[in-house]
Amino acid sequence: MLAHYKTVQQYGSSEIIIKKSRFIGHAKPVASEEEAIAFIASIKKEHSMATHNCSAYVIGERDQIQKQSDDGEPSGTAGKPILEVIKHQGLKNVAIVVTRYFGGIMLGAGGLVRAYTDGAVVGIEAAQPIYKVNHRLVQAEVDYTWYGKLENELRNRGMLLGDVQFTDRVTVPCYPLAADADAFVAWLTDITQGQGIITVGEDEYIVHTSLP
Repeated sequence: MLAHYKTVQQYGSSEIIIKKSRFIGHAKPVASEEEAIAFIASIKKEHSMATHNCSAYVIGERDQIQKQSDDGEPSGTAGKPILEVIKHQGLKNVAIVVTRYFGGIMLGAGGLVRAYTDGAVVGIEAAQPIYKVNHRLVQAEVDYTWYGKLENELRNRGMLLGDVQFTDRVTVPCYPLAADADAFVAWLTDITQGQGIITVGEDEYIVHTSLP
């Protein structure tokens, strides 16, 4: 897993008008190429009367899958600019469609590139860019006599916590960065003076609005 990557949180769309043409940017997080293709098809169906539905997507931890389509616009004036916006913003696992309703005024190649670039940007903004950061679950199980001290130390450290479970003992789910997990376990052992039961779980991506 990557330490972190940038994507979008949800489907979003926004519209801009350029020389009477409507450009609607749609962006959505996708987990696979099949999902990206299905999303593009759904937008094309929804906007079947549009002049063009140009698209691009980037999928994979190493951006292994990159595709773009001009959908009838002059070659290189639509799909490629959309793809370049995705790459420039460092987004992964995202698909974008920019729908155009022609307004009667020709834009020229340079104008089209700028329009599809701007359409992609507003679509991404509407879909809310986020970071998915790799954390590792580390659970500390302690007696009630240790909980107050442990909670205080964790909050002073700014640790991301899950739902604390209160049974015969207290179980505190902690989510350090995966890269820091081993050092965190050592710190936790020291803080609890070896009196806690510490278990290490799986890595998982957690959403952040900025990098921690």
